[in-house]
Amino acid sequence: MTIRSTFTALLLATPAAFSIGNALAEPVAFDHARLIDGTGASAQPDATVVIDNGVILSVGTPAPADARHVDLTGKTLMPALISDHSHVGLVKGTGASRDNYTRANILAAMKQYADYGVLTVTALGLNRSPLFDTLRQEQHEGRNPGADLYGVDQGIGAPDGVPPAAMVKGIGPDQVFRPTTPEEARKDVDQMIAEHTDLVKLWVDDFRNDVPDGKTYPMLPPAIYQAVIDEAHQHDTRVAVHIHDLAVAKAIVAAKADILAHGVRDQPVDHDLIAAMLRQGTWYIATLDLDEANYLYAEQPELLSNPFVLAGIDKPLRRQFTDPKWRAETLAKPLTKASHYALSVNQKNLAVLYRAGVKVGFGTDSGAAPTRIPGFAEHRELYLTVQAGLSPVQAISLATGNAAALLHLSDRGVIAPGRRADLLVVDGNADENIAAVDQIDQVWQRGALVSHGPVRSKN
Repeated sequence: MTIRSTFTALLLATPAAFSIGNALAEPVAFDHARLIDGTGASAQPDATVVIDNGVILSVGTPAPADARHVDLTGKTLMPALISDHSHVGLVKGTGASRDNYTRANILAAMKQYADYGVLTVTALGLNRSPLFDTLRQEQHEGRNPGADLYGVDQGIGAPDGVPPAAMVKGIGPDQVFRPTTPEEARKDVDQMIAEHTDLVKLWVDDFRNDVPDGKTYPMLPPAIYQAVIDEAHQHDTRVAVHIHDLAVAKAIVAAKADILAHGVRDQPVDHDLIAAMLRQGTWYIATLDLDEANYLYAEQPELLSNPFVLAGIDKPLRRQFTDPKWRAETLAKPLTKASHYALSVNQKNLAVLYRAGVKVGFGTDSGAAPTRIPGFAEHRELYLTVQAGLSPVQAISLATGNAAALLHLSDRGVIAPGRRADLLVVDGNADENIAAVDQIDQVWQRGALVSHGPVRSKN
């Protein structure tokens, strides 16, 4: 036995073998795994996956002689989750405010995402430079614990419109541009490009949300959103658009937007929208959890006894969720009834679009409001996606391979040779029961074990 193999054997005999962040300078072989590879293919039983130097070395072939072995009998190995639509630095406790946009708060969220197995997060707007740009680069380089970070710096909305100042207290012009002319809009896009934004974000919505007599906000005019889309495309940068209604979705797709950043929630999608999206290759992110989160914790207080859920909720928010008065007021709001309807329509539309062959990504709008819990929201999105009619493997493929493809990231999202070793290990057969994804055993990032899940990381 060599000195190196003796040292490895000693490590494997002790808890230090799985100390967080410990990456040995040798290949690691995951043996006897139930493999979901992120492509949408059926799960492979009893698979062997070997990683080395932060990337996947092989799938389904014998491990090198010097590999360290990890037995995954009874467990599923899958790519780590990817969010195409989240927000960072807005929420703390029970409120959302620009005062929360701090380095410490954002990094805490990145760590929480990672504990839940979400290792790539896209913050779609309401960010502030230069802090966002600095942290994004640091996360790309792996200089801080937590998820990798992509996204949009400010984004563009209508003057006095969406996103409303009431949603994020103190939101300012450094977090969202509000141009009044096409010329101003183009300059705003140019500034975001200069700040190396990954995408351009538009809000085209009146926030009516199907609430009878609800307050509405001014809508971004077509001349301005067309100028934004055209200018972004001049710089080879894609545009993601916040929408709610079918009519707006059709207008935005006709304007050549690249990504619908929310699902259509007012009525069923029609042939014209489907045909246009297929023709243009438009991406779709349903964000099912967004509407459910408006009432979920009031309707299902038993969730608060689930350690997997509790791990992502801080004490002030936990107190709010357990307050009978808050629950009663939430359930009585017109928005709650409207949100039930919106979720139902959204789920049906997701299933129709998916089966029609429209390109579907994955996101939740987590981090935009206190009830949209970073990390847990993504697990809830998987559950709601399966409830909509997709299989567990199809839902997981949206959150891994598809989500990476939407971001044009060819280095992750799929378990294949040469891809980044961002991996999630869960107990049970996740291809048969999506709830198994909540049973997190290990999270591996760039080939290193970084977490045993949110519950164990808190203890």
